[in-house]
Amino acid sequence: MSKKESIQYAFVKSIPVLCSYIFLGMAYGILMQQAGFAWYYSVLVSMSIYTGAFQFVLTTLLASGASILTIAVTALFMNSRQTFYSLSYVDVFNQMGRKKLFMIHSLTDETFAVNYTLDLPAEDKRKVMFPLAIMCHCYWVCGSLLGSVLGQLIPFSTDGIDFCMTALFVIIFVDQWEKAERHFPALLGLGVAVACLLIFGENQFMLPALIIVSAVLVLYNSRTGKAVSAE
Repeated sequence: MSKKESIQYAFVKSIPVLCSYIFLGMAYGILMQQAGFAWYYSVLVSMSIYTGAFQFVLTTLLASGASILTIAVTALFMNSRQTFYSLSYVDVFNQMGRKKLFMIHSLTDETFAVNYTLDLPAEDKRKVMFPLAIMCHCYWVCGSLLGSVLGQLIPFSTDGIDFCMTALFVIIFVDQWEKAERHFPALLGLGVAVACLLIFGENQFMLPALIIVSAVLVLYNSRTGKAVSAE
């Protein structure tokens, strides 16, 4: 696959992320503007932090004058799931040379999900993953900038706009369900997530659910010798 072909392929694969990131980024930019921050704060935070869920929470923390320790601990717990995502790409990122650090920084829920749909040879997959990561990051930054500008000009409600993130994951889940030969990981993830949601509540269920699912799949793989992925 040539460089031009990899960029074109990456763009096509990034379209679902584009549709969600532009609107979610706009919602974030508007929220930052309404909290009293200048437009460039939204852009700088989106460039450096780049984690949508925490950025929304960070706006509230900054506006309320929360301490650095509070912000750091909140970020650690909210983004701890990324640790599990990164385990799937340790070898891949190590083979990408100087691009490795950016790939680590840009690994979000959405890029992880889209990367998993790349049905390509290993070398071509690496060629696509880098431009895909850049595009997705640009979508988020542009959405944040657009929201900051529009927030100053057009007052409107953003209630419900974050549902496009949920819709994106539903589409990816259905697509993978249709392609997968085994549905055990998907059913396990759904079952454990629902159980943890009922036990720990909506604000704390993610981390225990990820730990349980990962532990079960590792145990399953070790006993059966089948490569069943948590992805």
